[in-house]
Formats: sequence, structure tokens, C-alpha cells
Amino acid sequence: MQQWRAAASNVPATLATPTDPRCDYIDFIAAKAAQWGADQELESCCEWLSELPQQGEWFANELRSARRPKPPSLKDRALQLVDLIGNKKQAANSGDWDTIRRALEQLSDD
Repeated sequence: MQQWRAAASNVPATLATPTDPRCDYIDFIAAKAAQWGADQELESCCEWLSELPQQGEWFANELRSARRPKPPSLKDRALQLVDLIGNKKQAANSGDWDTIRRALEQLSDD
């Protein structure tokens, strides 16, 4: 809770309303609490699955991967943008070029 309070104090007041200026803070804490509860439920399910006699651990890992996928890496996002822009499926904007530039900056010069 202390971590959530500290993080909530840095949330911009975009959700605040004239009747309740704390709305952004409350929404942030509520979202964190909901995420924590969902994570606890997922881990309980994975623990139960992992105890199954055949391939339980595999099912638990698959469930965890499906429910909490890792965001694509910078490299993967840049490659996807290059594909979309190159095939004219998407017009490039400054954010797209920034993503591609940051991915290229991570490459070594060797």
C-alpha cells in the first residue's frame, strides 16, 4: 500500500472532477488493488494447475503467459513498424520514427 500511495502521488490529475479532486488518486489505488487481486487469483490457479499429475507445470506456465503476456521488446516494436510502414499499411508518425531510432541506437557498431 505504501508503494501504491507513493506512485499515486505522481499520477497527473487528469481524472479529477470539480466535485472530487482526489478522483485520480482513488482510481489509481483502485486499479492497483484490482490488479493485485487478479494477480493473486492467477497465481492460485497456476499453483493448482502445477500440482496436476501430467503436464500440470506446462499448463500453469501457458496460463500465466496467456494472461500476463510480456510487452514486445523495443526491437520487436521497431520491426513491426518497419513492416507496417514499408508495406504502406500505416503512415509513419514521429512516435514511430522515435521507436525505430531508439531500437537502432541500441545496436552496437561492430
